[in-house]
Amino acid sequence: MMLKESFAEIGPFETLRKIADIGYRAVEVSQIPMNEENVAELERARGELGVEFAALSAQLEGEKGATPYPLAVDLERAVADCRRLGSQMLRIGMAPMGELRSESAVVDYAKRAEKAAQALEGEGISLYYHNHHVEFAKMGGRHVLDILAAEAPSMGLEIDVHWVQRGGLEPVRTLAKYAGRTAMVHLKDYRIGPLSEEGINAQQSGDHATFQRHFWDTVQFAEVGEGNLDFAAIVPASIDAGARYLLVEQDQLYGRTVFEALQISYDNLVALGFQDLF
Repeated sequence: MMLKESFAEIGPFETLRKIADIGYRAVEVSQIPMNEENVAELERARGELGVEFAALSAQLEGEKGATPYPLAVDLERAVADCRRLGSQMLRIGMAPMGELRSESAVVDYAKRAEKAAQALEGEGISLYYHNHHVEFAKMGGRHVLDILAAEAPSMGLEIDVHWVQRGGLEPVRTLAKYAGRTAMVHLKDYRIGPLSEEGINAQQSGDHATFQRHFWDTVQFAEVGEGNLDFAAIVPASIDAGARYLLVEQDQLYGRTVFEALQISYDNLVALGFQDLF
């Protein structure tokens, strides 16, 4: 997801060469067209650069040939590309918001996800669900993520620690809660940025609507180690929970290039003593 603009500008292979030069050895594929040209370049990066593809991205419904793979109508293509790129995992990045409007809607979505997960299991591929903060809404006394986990037992989880924090939970305890179900973890930090000058001026002038918008925007994404999350504890907790891949991600960059941001996250993880995980 972070690299989609670079993929469009210089192509998948050259983008992944830059990533490998920083020190990353595995990526997750999301939000790029999975056409023959791109898949061929990904395959080349696997062969020539040694890049691993932790997971490709899927959805439950959609039109044949779409990205992410619509499993209800295009499971065969998803399986074929997973095998071509050496990935044993597909992940759903987010359910359509309409699927999360009520407890009954979540249960129905989970049952359809379970059907897809079982079909993939027969092909040697596992299905996972990636959380945002909305999956920590409570319905019928349960978090949405707990409903998904209970009603789709064949589907694993990809825990995103930033969105766990934004959802009001503590990342290390959440990883422990889902131990054994979590094969991938998204590492991105949670930063409180300074209030902008425009926000300060709006507050001082009595423009409360503008002030409130800037006030809420102080919650930011950040490079690993540049925010408030305790990655010295989160990384071991991820491994203890059974994660096979820890994936650095940052949704917004605030003026830095994607490669600058990834370098900072890499350097900070190495400084924390996690060099051997790359």
